[in-house]
Amino acid sequence: MTRSFRRIGALCACTVAAVSFAAVTAPAHADSGDGFEFTLYAKEVPGPGTDSSGPPPKVGDVFTTADDLYKTKGGNKVGRDGVTCAVVRVSGDQADVNCVGTFVLNGGPGGQLTAQALVTFDISNAAPAAYDVAITGGTGDFTQARGYVSTTPDGDYSRMEFHVTTR
Repeated sequence: MTRSFRRIGALCACTVAAVSFAAVTAPAHADSGDGFEFTLYAKEVPGPGTDSSGPPPKVGDVFTTADDLYKTKGGNKVGRDGVTCAVVRVSGDQADVNCVGTFVLNGGPGGQLTAQALVTFDISNAAPAAYDVAITGGTGDFTQARGYVSTTPDGDYSRMEFHVTTR
């Protein structure tokens, strides 16, 4: 599996991904007071025996990824995520990957956010493109959470901009 294939899944959560609110000690509240907007940085945690080379993905391949989450690049760790992805379509250099993930948020407010996305990416590209992940629910302070996470590659990190409503 290529690194770009693994990286795309990592945030779809992506993919989708998992986060800590300790990093967001003063989240920007939505105008209505019913949500939060904040940015975190995810850095992949390679699993044992992770192979960044190998054959291209094929339909039915499943992979998992994990990230540590930070308020700033190289700053204090504020959470983590876990993502599972399945390849559902491959056509030429394009692959569609369906990913489901959970963000674990430490501190207060606290809880977990779940997210899901169908991401199309270029298998031949070493760096993944930006994509959005739908927030599908949550626990704790994020009960009834909805919204999205915009994920953008940023060097060794992925920048994740959270837009969460809790109504």
